[in-house]
Amino acid sequence: MPVCPGGQVAYTVRPGDTFFLLAQRFGTTVAAIQAANPGVNPNNLQIGQILCIPVGVPSACPPGTFAHVVVAGDTFFRLAQQFGTTVAAIQAANPGVNPNNLQIGQVLCIPTGAPVTCPPGTFQYTVQPGDTFFLLAQRFGTTVAAIQAANPTVDPNNLQVGQVLCIP
Repeated sequence: MPVCPGGQVAYTVRPGDTFFLLAQRFGTTVAAIQAANPGVNPNNLQIGQILCIPVGVPSACPPGTFAHVVVAGDTFFRLAQQFGTTVAAIQAANPGVNPNNLQIGQVLCIPTGAPVTCPPGTFQYTVQPGDTFFLLAQRFGTTVAAIQAANPTVDPNNLQVGQVLCIP
């Protein structure tokens, strides 16, 4: 099995795959897939063949959505719960994506949920890389328990960059 360089994932060709469909699925371009796989004839893909697929955040997520790279265990239902949106909204933002065949490394556009309304005495904060409830409590002079109380539906062990929290 070839080792793909950083920023690429190894992908095993399945029936019906084309460079175009793979580019759509992984949020990249046909040219980028061709460049990552010199010597591969895109008109003669073989089932079981291993390709290196460049992945990255697509520049084409529409306004009101953000890019999410699929990880093991992701489903439209779990993503809808995690990001405060609906399965139907995720499907509408990702036409042509088969929700029963998500691929690790695939890039989806996730609609932002309903705007977060914070109770009086709190303010909105957008999660940044590396944030934890503990670090936020230290930064804003509050406690982990107070942040948890202000965000009862948030899993403190699964904060997502871009997620909006209410900070007391």
